[in-house]
Amino acid sequence: MTSNDAQPMATKPPVLVILGPTGSGKTALSEAIAGKIPAEIVSADSRQIYRFMDIGTAKPPAALLRKIPHHFVDILNPDQDFSAGEYARAAREVVEQIFQRKKLPLVVGGSGLYIRALLEGFFKEDVKDPAIRAELERRLEREGIEPLYAELQRVDPAGAEKIHPRNARRVIRFLEVYYASGTPMSQIQQASPDPASFAALKIGLAVERKTLYARLNRRVEEMFEQGLAAEVRGILERGFSPESNALNSVGYKEVIAYLRGEIDLFTCKELVKRNTRRYAKRQMTWFRAEKNVHWIETGGEEGLSAPAERVLAKWLSRELNC
Repeated sequence: MTSNDAQPMATKPPVLVILGPTGSGKTALSEAIAGKIPAEIVSADSRQIYRFMDIGTAKPPAALLRKIPHHFVDILNPDQDFSAGEYARAAREVVEQIFQRKKLPLVVGGSGLYIRALLEGFFKEDVKDPAIRAELERRLEREGIEPLYAELQRVDPAGAEKIHPRNARRVIRFLEVYYASGTPMSQIQQASPDPASFAALKIGLAVERKTLYARLNRRVEEMFEQGLAAEVRGILERGFSPESNALNSVGYKEVIAYLRGEIDLFTCKELVKRNTRRYAKRQMTWFRAEKNVHWIETGGEEGLSAPAERVLAKWLSRELNC
């Protein structure tokens, strides 16, 4: 089946979502699919949105970005935040624009929260109070995160259960919403369903754990060979804070520690490998809990032409349940 074989989109078809853990072959499968039907890729990766962070995020190669239109890649600097709610609103507009161009919106990524926000809706983050936020940030500096998290447990216990006790950014955000609105964040989220106007077929890529972990270990070695340490050094030399949320992520925080002389190169690599494996495990835990995901067992990035054909055949015939 070639791109010329595809039928015009007379009615709005389901969006095709390719999800799975890091290293499972999402990029390769999406490229194979986009080679068979007119498509544009909507990235659902919370780190590939950042400029300059190429190697450590396994960003699609420049040649692929030129070949197939990609959205939400290289749109922000590392010191800028982009919430799931903001992503959902922007991505829905892009999806509709792709439909208008008579192409398939192909959502690809490993950020479960981004994908859920896009498809199921996310609370509208309109509640903001800079003064309250500034005071909470001052308290964080003086008192640390523990008292603030304990406070959140008192005013919004359901919300506190959803976030890590040491995730200062989220703790402050939940408290800001509560004190600005008088309503716990957890209640706002429950009261603001906003499902997408389009259906979605979710295809998950599953790789046997031993195979996936071996691939991730090799990938980390390749990242260092490609210049990951130089990439991180370059980002810092551009003036971006090592404390920014984007750089406080796997592959970057460990290299920053290495560049500071806190750990040696071997330890740095081993930490990146370990934390990458843990991240992949968390991704699979999230995705396995998602509803209506149609899993494809695959060896990874090789031999994805046949799976691409099967996915497209089902998508074109609408055999999958949305």
